[in-house]
Formats: sequence, C-alpha cells, structure tokens
Amino acid sequence: MTKINLSVFALFLLLNFSLAPVKVAGDVFEFRHTPGSRYRILSVVDEAVFINNVLSHRAEILNRIAVEVTGVAEGRGQHRAIFQTSERLIYDSASGAQTGITGFQWSREYESVFERDRLGYLTIAPQYFMPVVRNVPVFPDRQLRVLDTWRAEGYEIHDFRDTFGIQEPYRIPFTADYVYVGERQWKERTYPAFSVTYRIASRPNAVAGRIYPTRIYGEFNQIVYWDHQIGQAVAYEETFRLTFEMSDRRKIEFRGTAQAEFVESENMNREELVSEIAREIERMNIPDVNVRAVEEGISLSLEDIRFRADSNVMLPGEEAKLDRIAAILNRYPDRDIVVSGHAANWGESEYLLRLSQSRARAVADYLLANNVRSADRIVIRGYGAERPIADNSTEEGMRRNRRVEITILEN
Repeated sequence: MTKINLSVFALFLLLNFSLAPVKVAGDVFEFRHTPGSRYRILSVVDEAVFINNVLSHRAEILNRIAVEVTGVAEGRGQHRAIFQTSERLIYDSASGAQTGITGFQWSREYESVFERDRLGYLTIAPQYFMPVVRNVPVFPDRQLRVLDTWRAEGYEIHDFRDTFGIQEPYRIPFTADYVYVGERQWKERTYPAFSVTYRIASRPNAVAGRIYPTRIYGEFNQIVYWDHQIGQAVAYEETFRLTFEMSDRRKIEFRGTAQAEFVESENMNREELVSEIAREIERMNIPDVNVRAVEEGISLSLEDIRFRADSNVMLPGEEAKLDRIAAILNRYPDRDIVVSGHAANWGESEYLLRLSQSRARAVADYLLANNVRSADRIVIRGYGAERPIADNSTEEGMRRNRRVEITILEN
C-alpha cells in the first residue's frame, strides 16, 4: 500500500490565520504580533487516497502546532513553531480492514522559524518544510466591505523525502482568490468570515528522486472564521482534492475535508503540578510510577508495566493501576496527552519499536475506553529501546526500561 503524508495540506492554514493577533480598523485587516505570546492550533483531516482511481486507504490525521512569538521588529513578527503530525487508519483496501476508534499514531515532528509582516507575507529560510501553505492569507492594504474580493500569490511546500526520495522541500505555486463573505456561524456563534480558493495546475520539471511528479492539479476551498474581539481566526473549514501524476505512471489522488481551531490553554506551573501529582501517586499507593517535568509538560513514567511476553496484552492487576492513573489524568481535562512506549534493549530494533508502539496503543486504548480523553486528544508514540532510563545490563535496569510514559501536554 502506498502512503504519502500529504495530511499537512490543511495543517498550516489556521496557523497562518492565527499565529498573531490581527488589528481591525473598520474593515481593515492586518497582522500584529505580541512578543512572548504562545498558543496552539489543532486540525483534523479526513483523507481518502486513490491510486490509479482505486481507493487505497482512508485515514484521519491529527495536526498540532505549538507557536511562540519570539520577537517583533519594525512590525514583523518572529515566530518559532513546532508542527506535530499523527494519524490513524480508518480503512485499508489491501486488508479490507475497517478500524474502530483508537488513538492517533505519532507520525513526524518539524520545527520552523519564520517572520511575517503586517499583511501576512512570510519570510522563511529554504530548509524548512513547515508551514506547508505559505502567504495564505494575505490581506490588501485597504478597507474591506462584504463581497469585496482580492487576489494574491502563494505556494505550498511538501516533504517528499520518504515517499519519493526527493530530499529538498518541494515547491508548488498557486494564486489564491479571496472573498469577504460577511457573518457566518461557527459552533453556535457568528463571526466575520472570508473564503479562500486556489487551484493548482502544474507540469513541473524533473527533480532528483526515486520518482517525481510530472503533472500536479487540484483545488482547495476554505472558509475562515474571524473574531474581531480577540483579533484572530477562531477556526476554518476546508475541502480539498489534489492529484499527482508520477514519473512511474501512477496517478495518486487525495480527497478530503479538514477543520481546525485555535486553542488557548493556561500556562502550566510545572513545579507545582509535579508536587501535586506526586502526592496523589503516594496517596493512592501506585507502585513504580514516577513523575517529572519535561519539555512538553509533565510526564508520568509507569515503570515495569507488565505485559504477556512478546505481547501488548496487560497482565492481571495492571488495569487497576491504570484506573488510578486515569483518576489523576481526569483532574486535568483540558490538557491533551501523549502515551509513549519504551522497551529494554533485548532484541532487534525494528521489533522493539513495533512492540513499544503496540504497548503504548494498548494503554491509550484503555484510557479511551474509559473516557479519560477523546481519540483526537491522545497521541501514541513508540521509541523501542532508544531512550533508556537505566542500565540494560541488569535485570533491574531492564525492568525500569520496559515502561509506558503518559505526558500531560502544556501546549
């Protein structure tokens, strides 16, 4: 089965709409930037992939962007953003499998640094793969009335390293058309909104890689919901269809929908939270669980969580431990979580990676089944034996390394 991570088509659209507040003077839109501001953007994409006009698979993709405005100079905001993509297979034509509700499997993480001016134009170094859609939106330097239109050039950047062997960021230009459509409803409220439409029709030059696109065509349609009070886009909705005709004569088509929204969360007092959770672990007498602050937030390490040999089936007693962990997680319902699996260094690395992923999934599925979080708020990762916390040459060290970590995310 061919899988291409083009899920990030919609990931950055809301990013471009909401990385910084927008000042509205009458109907004039312009970007303004507040140094030190931090927030996140979440999008979910429902995507179907067709190979030579035959459905290959359907997937849901969860995209998370954590953003910080690191400075402002002459009205241009400097931004640092972390892009994380995760996905879950909904249907696979090769096996005929229709999956149930489960957590999202970690896919990839990108870092990006860029500037944006007051009208929305980006300045970014050529090595960055994110954001994918660039110079969308950009605003005209004039007042806008309902049904006013404007047009601007933009482009997409894609990561084809794994799928096609193309090592450099792959650029696809387009022209975007905008319409200020007036008030539209989003989640029981109305907001000023504008549409963004662009079409792609390209016969690109050959590039170095195993295979490469010879023709690219498609269309994207979005509605963006704006909040004048907070000066940001609060959400967007999108439909898309994009086709690649490849040098190996395959036609790969992506069809789908996406939606995303800006999410605010309070800053995490990590020292206080670690102490609070540690007291709860002690009060509940949960064995072999340690809590510490990490870069992403607060991590609960379930050391020596026990499974059947070479299996992701938990041994008796482990679910009771998870019930007590769930009670702690329920104290912080507004925070998303990552469930990470780890293994002792005893076996082939690929096998250990798959085993750690499946055990993390077992823990995540148990939390989902008990309504600790919804599926779009749990991400699953597997590290194999890459991150030991103890000496693998001893039984005690291997016991500690066979662990699952649950991280409560700050942003």
